Amino acid sequence: MAVTDEAIETIKAMIVSGELPEGSRLPKEETLAATLGLSRNSLREAVRALVAMRILVTRQGDGTYVSSLEPHLLLDGLTFAADVSQGRAAVQLLQVRRLLEPQATALAAAKVTEEDLAVLREILDRCAEAETAEQFIELDMAFHRHIVGLVGNPVLATLLEIVSTRTQRVRLIRGIDTTAAFSSAHREHEAILAALSTRDAPLAAAAAMSHVAAVEQWAAGGGVSRSTAPEWLAGGESVTG
Repeated sequence: MAVTDEAIETIKAMIVSGELPEGSRLPKEETLAATLGLSRNSLREAVRALVAMRILVTRQGDGTYVSSLEPHLLLDGLTFAADVSQGRAAVQLLQVRRLLEPQATALAAAKVTEEDLAVLREILDRCAEAETAEQFIELDMAFHRHIVGLVGNPVLATLLEIVSTRTQRVRLIRGIDTTAAFSSAHREHEAILAALSTRDAPLAAAAAMSHVAAVEQWAAGGGVSRSTAPEWLAGGESVTG
């Protein structure tokens, strides 16, 4: 194992053991380097890597601290991996979304308020008036994000953001019939909203499942004719390269 990798693992172990609790300030560079038996350059490389992982945070002029270590914060670093996924990896992300989103939507059905329904209604009305794919994508993400937010679980929300990023959605629309795509996605969204308005958790889960399953099947099969690509925004996965 490289010296820098060993330093990363050692600092992680210090955090896990409680020697460096969340929110604590790291010892001075020279002190920590001596403790770990590292050169200061190797320690700096390790710290930079841990900052990139959101395990450590730097405060200009104040030093380096252990982050809050909240799971959703640490998971956010996986977004790039989802953004660049293609082929089989994209399909696997869709499978994860299919497992998570219907249950999240079912949980949201028990918590949704009239105010929430009004917000979702307004988003869908704006979706119907979207003039570009980019506008529709932003509204699509806002629709799903609001629903998942009702659950009150930031870890779940982050996981669903990871398996369905904006970059994935943008890449999927290349070359497909966007008019048909808008119509298909909008119908699926309306079905989800209708289910939420009845507070029927099983129905909400079924509507969300339908919204994701068709595009997963399409992605797994390598694609179909562009004019019949189903629910291009339902999963937004990069299946077109």
